[in-house]
Amino acid sequence: MFHPVVDLGTGTVVAVEAHTPPAGVSGPMRPDPAAEDVRRAVEAARAGTGLGTPLPLQIGLRTETLARGDDLLAELHRGLSDTGRRPQEIIICVSGGFPPAARPPVTAALSALRRTGYLVGHAGLGAAHAPLDLLVDGASYLLKLDPELARRSVSEPRRAALVGSLVELAHRLETHVLAPHMATREQVLHMRDAGVRLVQGPALAPPEWRPGMPIHIPVAAAEESARPDPGLGLGPRVSEFTLPAVTLPHTATAGEVLNALNAETGITSVVLVDDRQRPRCTVDRTRFLLRLSGAYGHALHARRPAARLADPPRPVPRTVPAVAALRAAGQESERVYDDLVVVDEVGRCLGIVRVADLIRSLSS
Repeated sequence: MFHPVVDLGTGTVVAVEAHTPPAGVSGPMRPDPAAEDVRRAVEAARAGTGLGTPLPLQIGLRTETLARGDDLLAELHRGLSDTGRRPQEIIICVSGGFPPAARPPVTAALSALRRTGYLVGHAGLGAAHAPLDLLVDGASYLLKLDPELARRSVSEPRRAALVGSLVELAHRLETHVLAPHMATREQVLHMRDAGVRLVQGPALAPPEWRPGMPIHIPVAAAEESARPDPGLGLGPRVSEFTLPAVTLPHTATAGEVLNALNAETGITSVVLVDDRQRPRCTVDRTRFLLRLSGAYGHALHARRPAARLADPPRPVPRTVPAVAALRAAGQESERVYDDLVVVDEVGRCLGIVRVADLIRSLSS
């Protein structure tokens, strides 16, 4: 099954969650649970890759599997590599509890996944046993709320307060928050008002959804008040507006970039990165397509490096205030609305920020 991860700020799909059902074998032939977990994760990634979408893939893994150590992680990495996806294109969302005895091996496994280049998330936030300091040590890319907590927060003020606190914590930690299994318009709008930007669920897409199919974005009534700015003096940080980036190797051809842009109409840019995930240049959708649509454009450029048609990246640290990022965007009059590339402390691409999002937020 496939579920779109929808950005409520832009109304676009920014990632695709893929998962496969259990093998359904019982009795003495029942497979090892951790090995089965790895198998399902690899199969989900393979199925997602088969869709032909360039969007990042989100797959699930259990903490018990991580606690088993290096052998299973090596098997996981081999399987995911065989799908053709690079590690930085896959978000591994870890679910389950974190018993004290499992803490050291799980922490080591999370570090190993990040060093390899995978984006790591935590699922079940607010209900699963997950020490809060693990969110710091784990440098989580994504925090996925517990579905039941998210749904019940609509009608239960105490749970709504907990969701609000978790969202504020995530913003301070400069990470994404995802609300899954949203089934109604009311639930989606409640999450939006709580500061959650990424959502999933049947309220947005049917079970048979595939990349390229339409999604439904619930819209608030005109009289509904906007969510107050939870900024910390300097306003929201740029991390609150960061979206997953579509990346390709800096050696990619113009034809490969064109295929990525044609696969998803919501893609506004492609970041070309080196083997350490550092942005080398960015391809703006509009300018790139104009170049290729000109006379002999495709024949001239399709098999040549896309970097010839790209621009230098506009990196911004994930810790800067959004207003500072907006000022940086305004320094180049010809590229004011180009996507900014959010980078970590060593210059690796963490995602993009769309300038229009900054303008809408800071002008409201």
